[in-house]
Amino acid sequence: MGAKARVLLEDFNAERIEEIPFNSERKMMSVMYQLNNQNYVYSKGAIETLIQKCKSMSINGKIILLREEDKKRILEINKKLTSQAYRTIAFAYKKVKTFSKDNFEEELIFLGFAAIEDPPREEVKLAIQECMTAGIKVKMITGDNKDTALSIARQINLEGNVMEGYEIDRLTDNELQKIVNDISIFARVRPEHKLRIVRALKLNGEIVAMTGDGVNDAPALKEAHIGVAMGKGGTDVSREVSDLILKDDNFATIVNAIKEGRTIFKNIKKFVSYQLSCNYAELAILFVGVILSPFLGWQIPLLLALQILFMNLVTDDLPAIMLALTPYSKDVMAEKPRKNKDILSKGLFFWLLIGGISMAIISLVIFYLVFNVLGQGFEYARTTALVTLIMLEIFSAFNFMSFRQNISIKSFLVNKPLLLASFISVMATLAIIYTPANTIFGTVPINLIDWIIAIVSSLLIIFIFNILKTINNRKEIFELNGR
Repeated sequence: MGAKARVLLEDFNAERIEEIPFNSERKMMSVMYQLNNQNYVYSKGAIETLIQKCKSMSINGKIILLREEDKKRILEINKKLTSQAYRTIAFAYKKVKTFSKDNFEEELIFLGFAAIEDPPREEVKLAIQECMTAGIKVKMITGDNKDTALSIARQINLEGNVMEGYEIDRLTDNELQKIVNDISIFARVRPEHKLRIVRALKLNGEIVAMTGDGVNDAPALKEAHIGVAMGKGGTDVSREVSDLILKDDNFATIVNAIKEGRTIFKNIKKFVSYQLSCNYAELAILFVGVILSPFLGWQIPLLLALQILFMNLVTDDLPAIMLALTPYSKDVMAEKPRKNKDILSKGLFFWLLIGGISMAIISLVIFYLVFNVLGQGFEYARTTALVTLIMLEIFSAFNFMSFRQNISIKSFLVNKPLLLASFISVMATLAIIYTPANTIFGTVPINLIDWIIAIVSSLLIIFIFNILKTINNRKEIFELNGR
């Protein structure tokens, strides 16, 4: 503002004698200067505090008495500006003969105040909405005036009750704990208020992330489960005690980080559950094959150890690893925060068990049709069943990309690395069937009809899971989100 008025610091030849720094209780600061052999006190701070220190005011260069009606009119103008989301700072001064810390902030001359526009970023409004949808409670804790805080809150659609710092002072810790969840906006707070708010939320069982940038924010940042310091405007102290540093000082980045965190956790669940479902399918085939072999004339084992090793290393592991690269879904922020941090929940265990059993049954049915009905040789039927199981595992990997969304043709393009891994798995399968490697893996070439049978029957796994997802989305039979 000084630069706009062509008043620059470099133009002054003054000596600073003393300073009383700003703190959140006084809400003002003052300096004592010697300028042109004259002694001056300059003060700035919250208008409601500073104006009470003033006895007179400067109007067009004249010093006149500051009456109570003048103070009331000035405060009304200030309220009008703060209700429009402006932050205000007042200025005062006085000329003194000698310096005394005891009374140098008394009987000041009011100069006026400046209104500063500091609008929220455009993306904050959407980020707040995403938080609300995701069940994340957002609270604004600010040293600003109540009207300024409320105006900003309206701009970003942050709704809820408001409380000022002096009201927190009147509450015990137990009383604050009971009502803190219902308050969305805290105005004119001091550092100790922030600390008490964080502690009250933690006592209510909340996981608390706290943002801050100043030295005074350090205790609250340290007390929170996750302290987030500002990378651009933050102090070294706040960054030292925090768990995370926000490089762009943007609230929306925190929301995006939550989105990424949820996606990573879900991808780990997808990886593990898919891998286990494939292993259960292979175990079930071996186990059932042993039981049915005396009745159906099957040899045992139904699948050779080297074939199972091939599936585990190639057709299981490659798609499973690529599942970890699944991008976040559009509804990832539609889920409520999870309370259970376990990767495998009871619902997910039954989910993967259904997948494993379904793959085992389909593979066994194909083996029975080729060997017992069509009368093909055992190695031929084994190879057809092996191809069927491999295709089932490949298609099943796409099922595990989402626990809610049904699989369609477009779904195969969502995770392109998974599509590539599937292609590699198919090529590797062709290699162990139609190259001399088939003597090592105990396979034989099968004709096109059997490939079609294997692929078509494998598509049943997508059909089964689409039905399960549709039913579960309505009835919530399986709890898959770990809440």
